[in-house]
Amino acid sequence: MINKKNKSVFLILLISVFIGLVAGFRPSDEGKMDTKPRVIISTDIGGTDDDDFQSMIHFLMYSDRFNTEGLISSPSYGNGKKKDIQDMIDLYAKDCPKLNAHADFPEPDSLRAVCKQGAFGNAPYTGWRSATEGSEWIIQCARKKASQPLWILVWGGLDDVAQALHDAPDIKNKIRVYWIGGPNKKWSVNSYAYIVKNFPDLWFIENNATYRGLFANISPVDEATANQYYDQHIHGSGSMGKRFENYYKGVIKMGDTPSLLYAMDSGLENPGKESWGGSFSKIDYSTRRIVNRNTTSNDSVPVYSIIEWHFKGPVITFPVDSSCFTLEILGQQWPGYYVGKGKYVARYSPKKSETCIYKTTSKIPGFAVQSGQFVVTNHWPGKRSPDDYPLGTTWYSDRPEADLFLGDQQGGRTIYKWRQKFQDDWARRWAWLQ
Repeated sequence: MINKKNKSVFLILLISVFIGLVAGFRPSDEGKMDTKPRVIISTDIGGTDDDDFQSMIHFLMYSDRFNTEGLISSPSYGNGKKKDIQDMIDLYAKDCPKLNAHADFPEPDSLRAVCKQGAFGNAPYTGWRSATEGSEWIIQCARKKASQPLWILVWGGLDDVAQALHDAPDIKNKIRVYWIGGPNKKWSVNSYAYIVKNFPDLWFIENNATYRGLFANISPVDEATANQYYDQHIHGSGSMGKRFENYYKGVIKMGDTPSLLYAMDSGLENPGKESWGGSFSKIDYSTRRIVNRNTTSNDSVPVYSIIEWHFKGPVITFPVDSSCFTLEILGQQWPGYYVGKGKYVARYSPKKSETCIYKTTSKIPGFAVQSGQFVVTNHWPGKRSPDDYPLGTTWYSDRPEADLFLGDQQGGRTIYKWRQKFQDDWARRWAWLQ
């Protein structure tokens, strides 16, 4: 028989559980999961953007929270190498004794052992090229007998993930992909197109804009906090803290870190939940537009969509799927491909709302120059079209609700709302290195 006192205690516990479910479990040290997720990080660290160095330091400072099975250098653009990851681990090794006084961190050599070199440069039109040390490691880890899936956190291009899926389609149901897309979609548009076409039922989070909630400043307070964080919490904090100042003068960007924050949380199979790493909605199509003519300012495409120019030209003796012309958009150059029988194709994915002017050039005799413009609208995935890639039931992306936009960044507020908690939690770990 339950007395009134016990009923009251039971009611309080029930309310507490309900609040916890509504608010979502947070990836703080106080709320960490019992089972560490299996993770592989695929990063273009050492490329043109230093935020991967910042995110790698953050990962190493929270590496006690993961079963790390791989750290892959996948520089779809730039000159990143496996050594860039290993250099960060060398800093971590110096700080490890202090970190281990607070939690059980992995040995530096165990992390060095799973560093692998992935693809250099983006994939051709087919979306895949040849196996790499990184893609083969993904396959090997995915095929392990395990009670939980392998989480692949992609901080750059999808080239090694696409290669692994091409070479071993059987791993599809054994992996979960959280991808920081947006600009990275532009750099690996061919590997993305291969995956979305051939593996539409892959479990996939496509974070094109939500991640910006971690560092986008929408008020003077945000900007002041970002500028002061290094001096207040990082300065003087071990070897990793000393190196951190080299990247953006210590101002936090870390656009890839939301993937870590999501993987540290509970309920990983539910992307719609509240999480420091963002909240996401299912999408059942990925936007594509096929263009067979020169477009004008009257033509529009959604942001983060894939645009394909298909046109005819001279029949040439040229290896199929080889780059033979250049598509120039907003001062950047992208490869175009010959696909046989006088047919030519180029792909592009815009990363923000703007008007894009383009032209094509080639040294092929008789190649007709293509030129035009188009307008990018700021909503993903935008209006449907017959060219779209259909998706299964486990593809997720940025929340579309108007009140969740952070400025012009779709879904950004689902991370921005937790930014102070994230910063405070990280500050406690920096204090361990003082």
